Amino acid sequence: MNVITKTFQLSDGREVSIETGKLAKQANGSVVVSMGKAKLLATVVSSKEAKEGVDFLPLSVDYQEKFAAAGKIPGGFLKRESRLSDYEVLICRLVDRALRPLFPSDYHADTQVFIQLISADSDVMPDSLAALAASAAISVSDIPFGGPISEVRVAKVDGEYKVNPTPEEMGRASLDLIVAGTSDNIMMVEGECKEVDESEMLEGIKKAHEEIKVQCAIQEELAKEVGATEKREYDHEPKDEELKASMHKAVYQKLYDVAAKKNPNKSERKEAFKAVYEEYIGQFSEEQLEEMNDFLLGKYFHDVEKEAIRNFVLDSQERIDGRKPDEIRPIWSEADYLPSAHGSAVFTRGETQSLTSVTLGTKLDEQMIDGAMFSGFNKFILHYNFPGFSTGEVRPNRGPGRREVGHGNLAMRALKPMIPTEDEGNPYTIRIVSDILESNGSSSMATVCAGTLALMDAGIKLKKPVSGIAMGMISDSDSGKYAILSDILGDEDHLGDMDFKVTGTTDGITACQMDIKVDGLSYDVLAEALAQAKKGRLHILGEMAKTITEPRTELKSHAPRMEQLRIDRELIGAVIGPGGKIIQEIQKESGATVNIEEDDKGGKVSIFAVDGDSLNNALARIKAIVQQPEVGEVYDGKVKSIMPFGAFVEFLPGKDGLLHISEIKWERVENVADVMEEGEEIKVKLIDIDKRTGKFKLSRKVLLPRPPKEEKPVEKTEE
Repeated sequence: MNVITKTFQLSDGREVSIETGKLAKQANGSVVVSMGKAKLLATVVSSKEAKEGVDFLPLSVDYQEKFAAAGKIPGGFLKRESRLSDYEVLICRLVDRALRPLFPSDYHADTQVFIQLISADSDVMPDSLAALAASAAISVSDIPFGGPISEVRVAKVDGEYKVNPTPEEMGRASLDLIVAGTSDNIMMVEGECKEVDESEMLEGIKKAHEEIKVQCAIQEELAKEVGATEKREYDHEPKDEELKASMHKAVYQKLYDVAAKKNPNKSERKEAFKAVYEEYIGQFSEEQLEEMNDFLLGKYFHDVEKEAIRNFVLDSQERIDGRKPDEIRPIWSEADYLPSAHGSAVFTRGETQSLTSVTLGTKLDEQMIDGAMFSGFNKFILHYNFPGFSTGEVRPNRGPGRREVGHGNLAMRALKPMIPTEDEGNPYTIRIVSDILESNGSSSMATVCAGTLALMDAGIKLKKPVSGIAMGMISDSDSGKYAILSDILGDEDHLGDMDFKVTGTTDGITACQMDIKVDGLSYDVLAEALAQAKKGRLHILGEMAKTITEPRTELKSHAPRMEQLRIDRELIGAVIGPGGKIIQEIQKESGATVNIEEDDKGGKVSIFAVDGDSLNNALARIKAIVQQPEVGEVYDGKVKSIMPFGAFVEFLPGKDGLLHISEIKWERVENVADVMEEGEEIKVKLIDIDKRTGKFKLSRKVLLPRPPKEEKPVEKTEE
């Protein structure tokens, strides 16, 4: 074995190593990245040739956490790792978005990057090392690549920026960003914040880039030592420079003129561009077209179309739908659109529309998470659906893809900081579902806006409304021209150099996601984009306020009700009862669902019901159980048994007291059974608690009017 290891230190002194030459040597490239006890194995394999007719990079990035890495056995029936969890899919996306732009545009061979967590460390978050491992594996291979890159997490903990913090430190973080880049440029940013200022985010990105430069330099050293600086030769695309030049000459100005018409209708604009193509190929005979390469015709036309649109925007500082660079499309929204949902809203911005619903659930509805690094429960769920009809396409409705998972996660992170926690008075499990009904740019940001409106419609006491906006950029490095675009269209996302989504309140950013497709984006331009995004975000919040400004004061009449109360730890058993008898009886008779948890503060009882009567019934019964008897209080009791000397009366659930025969009524009672019977409900007063035995003494007669004393007749005497 020719094992080569390189090490470097993070800014706080923790050591990271990259090892190659020991494991998975039949892959084109493989490395093991280690930090503490954590180890990630990354491999890359790329076919020598591209498949016929493929005009894109078939890159797949997979990340999987082995349960054995954390000393755990998977749950479920199979007891083995199965399909990737949403958490793993999100890490796949983080790595993919950082790597994909750096492969040559004409490289079309099937390529697979596979990253596995093979050893876990509770103090190391592996997602911050995954892209480093993937890039290092490519760097030691012969696969052509414009890297190396690396990816780090930067968090602001107790006022200071920290790179790759521990999970414990993350619990105190006000800013959490994953940043990827090369030595020269930032490629990708994603994260969530607690209403931070734009300048704080920019400072965090700069801090991350300092660490990324060190990690890229180490990979370059590793590649030289391995001897992987020479990359494979390939030829995956046919070329026809004469066709390319003639097509450019024939269609460029026509495409530029179509863009200059600034048609706001997506379908009509698409047809106009298509008409230019059909006019161009219409000049050729069928025999000539058969000799031409369909792939090159489509590729070259797309390239000219992209160039024409970009130049129009840069020349005019106007956009293909007629807007100014910082102009937001018309917005309309409606709350309470779905009468049977617990909360709902429609949010429409231009040709993008989200129909979003909110459902309130109980503790039993929490999402159970069973992962190698984390197991627990999730009380806030957001699902994003993107059917084919939203873009006028015929597409089978399958399960959510990686894009849907990623967009839903971004919207979830945007809203989560503004949703009250359980300690802040929100006892509900909340599920938001966003169905995209139309899409032409930034449906994830429409989900954030619709989600805010639906939550307020549901009566959730949202701390502040949240809106989101997608920014784009078109630039020309030769001329230095650039245009930052607010509320981008789908075409502008595809043809542009940056896709930057920002969400937040009036007071700061709550989440962001950025992909940069061009080299040399300066921090000044990034700061300008953030400032323009803030302006757009505030405008959208103003439009949303026309629909609803505050959370509803009351839940919908058909929404479930929930109450929580704290009880002493020693009373938990009294509420549950032997074998669960009492709690089951409460649920059966009231119709409510009762959940009891024990924590460091004692017992927490959650009562969930579909209507107020059921809730109040269960709440009253539980309060009666946990209520401590007080001398002098009057209770509604039930006669449990009759004895010669009195009756035993249950005056609180599980608490019986003796009603002595002398305390039943003011008149003398000879036989208890003559004046009451078992099961009879009576009012009693607690008159004493025996300090030695704890037994309760009850009285009924003190609650009854005392009969007047009979006056004895005066005997007359003879004088």
